[in-house]
Amino acid sequence: MSELLPPHGGKGLTCCLLEGAALAAELKKAQGLKKIDVSPREKGDLIMMGIGGFSPLTGFMTKADWKGVCEKYLLADGTFWPIPVTLSASKEEAASIAIGEEIALFDPERKEFMATMKVTEKFEMTEADKKFECEKVYMGEGTKTTEEFWKIAKDDHPGVQMVMQQKPVSLAGPVKVLSEAEYPTAYPGVYMRPAESRKIFSERGWNEVAALQLRNPMHRSHEYLCKIAVEVCDGVFIHSLVGNLKPGDIPAEVRVKCIDALVKNYFVEDKVLQGGYPLDMRYAGPREALLHATFRQNYGCSRMIIGRDHAGVGDFYGMFEAQTIFDKIPKPAGGKALLCTPLKIDWTFYCHKCDGMASLRTCPHGKADRVLLSGTALRKGLSEGTPIPDHFGRDEVLVILKEYYAGLDEKVEVKLHGAATGDKK
Repeated sequence: MSELLPPHGGKGLTCCLLEGAALAAELKKAQGLKKIDVSPREKGDLIMMGIGGFSPLTGFMTKADWKGVCEKYLLADGTFWPIPVTLSASKEEAASIAIGEEIALFDPERKEFMATMKVTEKFEMTEADKKFECEKVYMGEGTKTTEEFWKIAKDDHPGVQMVMQQKPVSLAGPVKVLSEAEYPTAYPGVYMRPAESRKIFSERGWNEVAALQLRNPMHRSHEYLCKIAVEVCDGVFIHSLVGNLKPGDIPAEVRVKCIDALVKNYFVEDKVLQGGYPLDMRYAGPREALLHATFRQNYGCSRMIIGRDHAGVGDFYGMFEAQTIFDKIPKPAGGKALLCTPLKIDWTFYCHKCDGMASLRTCPHGKADRVLLSGTALRKGLSEGTPIPDHFGRDEVLVILKEYYAGLDEKVEVKLHGAATGDKK
C-alpha cells in the first residue's frame, strides 16, 4: 500500500478550480465583473492554485503574507512558503475596486477568463517595496553587496526585472479558477494535476518519490541524477516546466520529445514518470529550489533532486546555495513545515579517465579530463552550430535538438556563466 507524503500545509489538496455547473455559472458571472488582465506569471500561479499545486494557497497574498514570506519564509498563519505569490494592478484599476468586491481575472493573450477573485485587501508596492522583495528573494551568494547586486540585476536577472515591472498595487483575496488554459490540450499525458500524479504513484506502489526539475533538455548529467535517485527511491518524477522561459531557452514541446526519447531508450520505464507543470520560471535560485520542493510535495514527492546551481541564472547564486538553504529554513509544527527533503547531489560530469559519469565526490581527476555538462553550454553550442562534445548528450536527444535549431529563423545569443564553464565556485 502506497503511503505518500501529505500535501503541504496540513489541509490536503486545496483546489480552487471549478468544474461542471459551478464553472458555467461562474463564467457567466465573470462577464459582468470588472476585468483585470493577468501577466503570464500570474496566470501560471492561478492554475497552480486551481489544481492544488500551490496548496494550501487559495488566493493571492495579503501584505502580511508577502512580508512574512520575504523576511521569514512564513505566511501570516505560520505556514512555510518561500516566494511571494501576488497579483498586481494599476493605481487606476485598484482605485475603482472596493474591498469585498468580486473581479474577473483575464488572460489578454488567449482572451479568456482565468478566474474570479474577491478582493479582501489592496496594498501599494512602492519602488522600495519591490527592491526589498528582490533583495530578500533574488539576491544570493554570487553578489556580495546590495550595490553589486543592483549593478547587474536590473539588466541581467529576469526574475528581478519581472518584479520591478509589476504594476504598483497588489490585490489580495481568494480565487475561483475557471481555466487551465492551453496546457491540457497542448501537453496531453504530460501536463497533470497533483491528484493525477498521486494516483499514478499509488497505483505503482511508490512511497519514496524523487522529483527532477527540468527547464532544459535532458543531458547526460540529468540522466545520471535520475538514475542515482532511482537507486535510492521507488521512482522518479521527471517534472518539466511547460510555462514561459526567458529568450533563448528551448520550448517545452521540444524538451518533452527529448525526455520521451531518453526514457524509452535508457530507463526502466516503470521507474520513471514524466509530467509537466504550468509555471513561469522566476530564476530565484535557492528560493525557487524551496518552491520546487514545496509544490512537488503536493504532487506526492518526498525528495527533490538538487544539483549545482538549481534554478539559477548568470552568476547570482553560489554553486550549491540551493542545497544549503534547506538547512536554514524554519520548521513550523502542525503540518505547516516543508516535508519534501532535498536529495543533494554534487556536480556531475562525464570523465574520460573514469570512463563514465562521475561527480566531484567520486572523481579524483582534473578539469581537462571532464566533459562539463550544462544546459546553457548545450544551448550555446546548438545555437551556434558548433560540434557538441562526445558524451554530452545522447544521440537520440541531439537529433531532436539539432532539428529544432535548424528550423529557427532567429537565434538568441546564449551567454556562458560560471556554472556552465566550471569557473564558478
